[in-house]
Amino acid sequence: MALRLGLLVCGHVHPDALDLGGDYPALFGDLFGPLGVEVVPFDVDRGAFPASAAECDAWITSPARASVNDDEPWIRDLEELIRELIATERPFAGICFGHQLLARALGGRVERAAVGWGVGVQRYEVVAHRWWMDPPPPTPDVVQLVASHEDQVVALPDGATLLARADYCPVAAYELGERAVAVQAHPEFTAAISSRLLDLREELIGPTTVAAARATLHRVPDRELVARWIVRFLRGRP
Repeated sequence: MALRLGLLVCGHVHPDALDLGGDYPALFGDLFGPLGVEVVPFDVDRGAFPASAAECDAWITSPARASVNDDEPWIRDLEELIRELIATERPFAGICFGHQLLARALGGRVERAAVGWGVGVQRYEVVAHRWWMDPPPPTPDVVQLVASHEDQVVALPDGATLLARADYCPVAAYELGERAVAVQAHPEFTAAISSRLLDLREELIGPTTVAAARATLHRVPDRELVARWIVRFLRGRP
């Protein structure tokens, strides 16, 4: 049976990168569709929220260029929805912006990273293993994914378990109970998308950081692997 996955759209891919796979509904649809998942988008950044947490089998957030600390009504409304999802144990996966918002909504802390932007194909150390992390990564205890963020989680909410880390990003993934998981990086992004975004944001990110990120783009992101992990988590134990 197909898993009906509600995509809470919090932002949009840069218009000049849409030719590489489309906006977030298309990117997540292409990533999860082969795994028996129907992606149903809700443009929460434009006020289009689901009528009920039960409208879909599980929920996931898109990334966003906004900060979770911005004082925007839709962000605070989404924070409240996430608290409802957690309280009712609806399966939830927070990606990038959602990774940060889940932490903030449950009492954690998100700040501008002291090390600056995290970009390129980054390596993350898996520090806690779960049943849904199957199959295992090709390199033991390491996954590679595209990063693109300036904020990051600096304090986890009570009850959260750290799952992955990196030198530049101490909280790269975490689990909150058995129904919520969060990943800072972008499983929906390819190295080609990362390259295009580096071109478009070089002035914002800085040429030195962009050059270092470009040196990582030969790595192959573990996109399909992490997608399988997320879907297994959202479906729950067999």
